[in-house]
Amino acid sequence: MAATHGTRATLDKQPREVASMFDGVAKRYDLTNTVLSFGQDRVWRAATRRALSLRPGERVLDLAAGTGVSTVELGRSGAWCVATDFSKGMLKAGRTRPVPMIAGDAMHLPYADGVFDAVTISFGLRNVVQFDEALREMARVTKPGGRLVVCEFSTPVLPPFRTVYMEYLMRALPAVARAVSSNPDAYVYLAESIQAWPDQESLARRIAACGWGNVQWRNLTGGIVALHRAVR
Repeated sequence: MAATHGTRATLDKQPREVASMFDGVAKRYDLTNTVLSFGQDRVWRAATRRALSLRPGERVLDLAAGTGVSTVELGRSGAWCVATDFSKGMLKAGRTRPVPMIAGDAMHLPYADGVFDAVTISFGLRNVVQFDEALREMARVTKPGGRLVVCEFSTPVLPPFRTVYMEYLMRALPAVARAVSSNPDAYVYLAESIQAWPDQESLARRIAACGWGNVQWRNLTGGIVALHRAVR
C-alpha cells in the first residue's frame, strides 16, 4: 500500500516505516490530534494521569510519548517523568518542553529492571509490531507493585454509535487530516490500525498474559478510547 504523497506505514507495522511516518507528521501532530478528536485528546491525557495515581517523587515512564505533551501532563502530579519514543522526529519537535526525552524502542527499552514506579503508553501500543513484547518490557522496567495504564483507541460500546464512528474514521478523518496535517496519508494508516485493534476485553487478556495483574479497564467517550490499568 504505497502512499500517494508523504509517508504512510502499513498494517504489518515494520518499525522503520512507522518511525518514518511519525517523523513525517511530527511538526503538526499535536494540532492535528486536537482537531481530529474535537479537543478530547486533552480530556484523555488528564484521565490517564488520574488513573496512574501518581505521587510526588515517583519515577514514571511515558512510552510512545511523541512530542512530550502527555509527559508534561503527567508531570503535573509532581512525579519525575521521562518521555521515550522511537521517532526522533517527534522528540525533536517537542525538544522545548521541560521534560527529559530519550529515544528508545518499546520492545527493547533502554532502562534497567524495576526502575519505574509507574509506566504508561498512550495511543502507541497498537503501533508496536509485537505489542506483547512491549508489555513484557514495560513490566520488566517497573517495580513490583508498580502501575501500568494503557490509553488506546478501542471499540465503541453502542452499536449505532460504533457504526457512525467507523464511518468517521474511514471517510471524514482522512479528509480533515488533508486540511490540517503535514502528512494526511499517515491518518489513513491510523484509521485502519484503530479498526484492526483488539476490543477492551481482548486487550485486557493480552496485558494479563504479559506479567501484569489486576487488569481493569474503563471506557472514555463511549468506548472510542479505553483506559486499561494493571499492577506489576
